[in-house]
Amino acid sequence: MQVVQSDSTELSKITGNEVPSRIQIDKLQTEMALLPIDTSFETEHYFSGGLYGRKITLPAGMLMIGKVHKTDHLFICAEGEMLVWTENGMRTIRAGDVVESKAGTKRVGLALKKTIGVAVLITDKTDLAEVEEELVEDDDTSPFGVGNELKAWALALQTNKIKDN
Repeated sequence: MQVVQSDSTELSKITGNEVPSRIQIDKLQTEMALLPIDTSFETEHYFSGGLYGRKITLPAGMLMIGKVHKTDHLFICAEGEMLVWTENGMRTIRAGDVVESKAGTKRVGLALKKTIGVAVLITDKTDLAEVEEELVEDDDTSPFGVGNELKAWALALQTNKIKDN
C-alpha cells in the first residue's frame, strides 16, 4: 500500500470511466514515493475460523494504492465514502457497500470522508508474515510491508527527510 495526504477537493473532481492500466497505477505509486509518506491511517487485524480481516481507517483526503492480493476476496466499506479507481473505471464506494476484489487487482482510492474498510480473505494462518506471504504479492516499491508497517528503507527515507527539513 502507498498512501499520501491529498487535497480531496481537487481529486474528487476526477470523473469518467477510464480504466487504469497496471502501468499507470505503478507509475502513480512511484510518484507518490517521492512525497512524504503519510502514516496517519490505522490497520487492525482479525482472525476467525479460517478467515482473516484487515480493517483500515483512512482520514478524509488520504490517497492510497492498495496491495495486490493473490486470491479473490471481499472488501466492505464499513464507514465513510471513497472514490476508487477500479478495473471497471471510477466508482464511489459508500458505507454498507460490499465489493468483490479479484486476484491480481491493484486499486487506487481516495477517502472523501473518514473511511473504514475491511478486506476479508480466506486463510488458516494467523501469523501476519505468513498471511501476507500466502495472500499478498510482494511489492518492492511499496513502503509498507507486513501489517502495513513501514519497511526499513521507507523508515530511513522518512527519517532523512525529517532531518533535512
